[in-house]
Amino acid sequence: MLPFILRRTLATIPVMAVVALFVFSLLYIAPGDPAALIAGDQATPADIERIRQSLGLDRPFLFRFGEWTWNILRGDLGTSIFTSLPVTRLIAQRVEPTLSLMAVTLLLAIAVAVPMGVLAAWTAGSWVDRTVMALAVLGFSVPIFVIGYLLAYVFALELEILPVQGYAPVADGLWPWLRHLLLPALSLGLIYIALIARVTRATMLEVLTQDYITTARAKGQNERKILFVHALKNAAVPIVTVIGLGIALLIGGAVVTESVFVIPGLGRLTVDAILRRDYPVIQGVVLVFSLTYVLVNLAVDLVYVLVDPRIRY
Repeated sequence: MLPFILRRTLATIPVMAVVALFVFSLLYIAPGDPAALIAGDQATPADIERIRQSLGLDRPFLFRFGEWTWNILRGDLGTSIFTSLPVTRLIAQRVEPTLSLMAVTLLLAIAVAVPMGVLAAWTAGSWVDRTVMALAVLGFSVPIFVIGYLLAYVFALELEILPVQGYAPVADGLWPWLRHLLLPALSLGLIYIALIARVTRATMLEVLTQDYITTARAKGQNERKILFVHALKNAAVPIVTVIGLGIALLIGGAVVTESVFVIPGLGRLTVDAILRRDYPVIQGVVLVFSLTYVLVNLAVDLVYVLVDPRIRY
């Protein structure tokens, strides 16, 4: 087990090296002159040259990349051009809302989607199965911002049950924190719920036809035990896979969701940085998101071994 964990952990190093190279290259592959775009139409040549020097565009690419990489290894992601604050500080100020949103969305999606998929597979061909799959298709088809505005209109403006926007830190209390996250998490989670439910149903349908399931039923075992112990455990690998891959949906959807519900997280920070052409902030946030996704995939690989000990790489 330990050698496997070590190998998988070391395998993430070249992946992150490629990601870092791509993220750093964003400054150079962007169309036009980044310094001129940042300076604006009213800038003088001196202003453009000053920004060029602050970004390091006047130095060789490999030298600048090596310096940038060394600073990252020391925990320095650079300085924001717009606010003159360290990028690490800006990210630290915004990370709690985004992590909270993703955590609540993930827990909500798993708690709803897995039972939905199991129920649909157990009642395959019935009206329950067709209803669950219709809801899954609908949830996967409607854009996040449309779902967000509809939920905000119904639950916030009409029923006045939940707040329409904003974020309450965990320090303010568990209920205020959760109350502000329910609508954004539901908006972001519907696509995720649809994806997990469809995969769970398809995998469970295949597992329920296996001989050991027939044998368990012939022995008179409880149907709930058969579904959630024997069948679901053996169907877990594809489900864990889609949960891990779905983290990319959460990362991308967080940008839209935080904009709709005015949540001061990393998604809003990314949008603001793009509008201001604040390249150091863009690079820092993209690098953090990429590292998160790589670590999630590493965790998924490790969960494979726990779910199915026969898996070895």
